[in-house]
Amino acid sequence: MRLGLNLGYQTSWTTPADHLAMAQEADRLGYSVVWAAEAYGSDTPSILAWIAGQTRSIDVGAAVMQIPARSPAMTAMTAATIDTISGGRFRLGLGVSGPQVSEGWHGVRFAKPLARTREYVDIVKLAIARKPVAYDGEHYTLPLPGGAGKALRLGFHPPRDAVPLYLAAVGPKNLELAGEIADGWLAIFFAPDAAGDSLRHIEHGRAKIGAGLAGFDVAPTVPVVIGDDVAAACDAVRPYAALYVGGMGSREQNFYNQLAVRMGYADEARQIQDLYLDRKIRDAAAAVPQDFITRTSMVGNRAQITERIREYAAAGVGTLSISPYVGDLESGIATLRTVAEAFEAAGVAG
Repeated sequence: MRLGLNLGYQTSWTTPADHLAMAQEADRLGYSVVWAAEAYGSDTPSILAWIAGQTRSIDVGAAVMQIPARSPAMTAMTAATIDTISGGRFRLGLGVSGPQVSEGWHGVRFAKPLARTREYVDIVKLAIARKPVAYDGEHYTLPLPGGAGKALRLGFHPPRDAVPLYLAAVGPKNLELAGEIADGWLAIFFAPDAAGDSLRHIEHGRAKIGAGLAGFDVAPTVPVVIGDDVAAACDAVRPYAALYVGGMGSREQNFYNQLAVRMGYADEARQIQDLYLDRKIRDAAAAVPQDFITRTSMVGNRAQITERIREYAAAGVGTLSISPYVGDLESGIATLRTVAEAFEAAGVAG
């Protein structure tokens, strides 16, 4: 197992300089990858390109680049470019986002996401491999028929003809698709004690291509809070959990709420969503069960973090990407160092 760092989005309480400092410290400590995210604020490629030019060996990963935001050819161009300027250190994570962002921000209908993802990945792989991009699908047709377009190939030679490709997947069918067409899975709310349910779907996808889980990177993002008071540490994570379970989607379609239900929190998930959608944000956060947070996060002192790292490794995680829930850069750097020390003590490096 290797360590990663997920910086998330730029927000009103973070700065690009702080994120760069975190990435550089992770690079110095031997973390394998630093990820950046996007929703409807800062974009992923700009942050990663900036970090890539100011780090030495750490991979830079998109977690994620949104499928509705870009044509597949544009994504391939961006991936090949960042892979080139970083010296072959780019990892491409893709996700369909959700109906509210896809339709409200990008103006792209959220329809048949699995079929669209499959075709999108096909075209991205074709383009990065510098093959002529000709595709006849349900959602994408290249070149467009009856016009002046022709099948083009990428106009420069990137360092690799393929980049590691990850899918952000939550539901069973999307997990199976990730196993079939991707090199790794970007997981959220990953509970080691429940990992078998998700990995079973990924294994079904791997079986379709005659492969097993060996070589497939299970890469969850895991909130981390260091401290002796576990309850207080959980409180730092509550707003994040409430946002996703309660507010990241509509009442009818929230993938993270559905995940919480599958994990055994049906009543709690309903209550969190009701409160959040009624704009009772603090009450929604308070309603998140501490057990849900301790199962899906790393909270506690260094000894407890060490044991949790062993649990993630035993559950089949390949890249354990931490997300420090801290209030300032100094605390973030300290968290990176403590997790690195716990990781070494856990003896799970591979």
